[in-house]
This record gives sequence, C-alpha cells and structure tokens, in this order.
Amino acid sequence: QVQLVESGGGLVQPGGSLTLSCAASGNINSIYVMGWYRQAPGKRRELITTITNGGNTNYAESVKGRFTISRNNTKTTVYLYLHMNSLKPEDTAVYSCQARRVDSTAYWGKGTPVTVSS
Repeated sequence: QVQLVESGGGLVQPGGSLTLSCAASGNINSIYVMGWYRQAPGKRRELITTITNGGNTNYAESVKGRFTISRNNTKTTVYLYLHMNSLKPEDTAVYSCQARRVDSTAYWGKGTPVTVSS
C-alpha cells in the first residue's frame, strides 16, 4: 500500500504562482510513475502531468510551459511537487496526486483545492 497526502492549495490571484506538495509513504519502492490530476467543478478529472522513476515528464497542453513537476526521494518518502506559474481562473480545481505501480495499481491522495480569483 502507498499513502499519499497533498498540501499547498489555496487562493491565488490570476498571474500568481503556487506550489503543491504530495508526500508518498508506505511501499514506495513499488511506485513506477507519479502524477498530478485536477478536477474542476462540473468537469471530468484531467491528467495534467506525470513523472517516472527515471525522471521523464509529460504535460497536458493546457499547462505546458506554466507548470513543472518534480520529485525528491528519501528512504521512506517520495515528495512530489507541482510548481504552478501564470495561474489562470480556469486552473481552479481540486488537485490530486497519484502513484502507480508497474502492474497499473493506482493510489490516490484526497486532493487539495486551488482557487484562482481576484
């Protein structure tokens, strides 16, 4: 089992920046890829970025050039970050991190809300 806890959400003005964090603990050696998803009110959940154990990253077109994913591994915890710049009102959503094993088993955090508004 892998436990994920997100933090860092909040209210930010358009054009501002915010960094989200996700701490993964438990059987972290089983993790192959981690990512950030978001779900805006009334919309489907959207995959926005992933990072593999090897450091390969992918981004959705909607966030490319504005968001950056990174990770930092310790012996007991994997820390996943989402650095968000040039935020827009349409970035408002609940952001969740996911960890996936090679066998595609997925673990989820509960999410952290981000509101972009003046």
